[in-house]
Amino acid sequence: MARVGFIGLGNMGGGMAANLAKAGHDVAAFDLSEEALSRAEAAGCRRADSAAAAADGAEAVVTMLPAGTHVAHVYADALGGTPPGAILIDCSTIDVATARSVAQAAQARGLQAVDAPVSGGIAAANAGTLTFMVGGTDDGFALAEPFLSQMGKAVIRAGASGAGQAAKMCNNMILGATMVATCEAFALAEKLGLDARSFYDIASVSSGQSWSMTSYCPVPGVGPTTPADNGYQGGFAAALMLKDLRLAVAAAEDVGAQVPMGARARELYEAFVADGQGTTDFSGIIRTLG
Repeated sequence: MARVGFIGLGNMGGGMAANLAKAGHDVAAFDLSEEALSRAEAAGCRRADSAAAAADGAEAVVTMLPAGTHVAHVYADALGGTPPGAILIDCSTIDVATARSVAQAAQARGLQAVDAPVSGGIAAANAGTLTFMVGGTDDGFALAEPFLSQMGKAVIRAGASGAGQAAKMCNNMILGATMVATCEAFALAEKLGLDARSFYDIASVSSGQSWSMTSYCPVPGVGPTTPADNGYQGGFAAALMLKDLRLAVAAAEDVGAQVPMGARARELYEAFVADGQGTTDFSGIIRTLG
């Protein structure tokens, strides 16, 4: 088994690090949160006193951080002890430009690097059933894939550096827009006198079917258990959906792409988060449409 450094033990990273430890790796974990570090230790990881200490001597370094600025800082200042040939796996959701620049800088130092953002949420991170969208070289992907497969159910190479981030933002723009549309449809169905379960039974096997409908229904008591059945707590926070939508719309502006539905979804989630709902599951936006 390998020596792995894991930096960033939040809601997603904690479960991911635990699964690497469960697979038998020697995982040195670091986070600014004492609570997160304690959970990682209980899950079989070793406590590291700093990001640099976590990365020192590691064959693989996994980062799961809030934004591109944090990733760039860690790559610039904390990886000096990482030996040549090591694989750097950034699972954060960040902008494409930063993903490409940190990969280029890492490769100049003799390190392989991939961007590997995730889909699946906290439950999948804990269960080891995430989907990874990977950008990087063939060699980088080959080095990263064994580690990623121990944290997820699907590991898919999207292309060169930055392609994983591009795939993630496009995927989540679809998710944000379809969730809003699904919420609108349920709200309209209710006002038209339709029973929510009856509408679900029809739409879930008709042309209105989507993941937001059948796997993450925003109405409690309908379909599989979702955050809607827990007062819209847990799951995927609205603030994180807003972050992804902002990244997608900004990327579209950079390349001159037209994304009117994505832009409108961003506006709606901006209002939702501004109303104090940032930690609410993103499907909770249905409560603004009644």
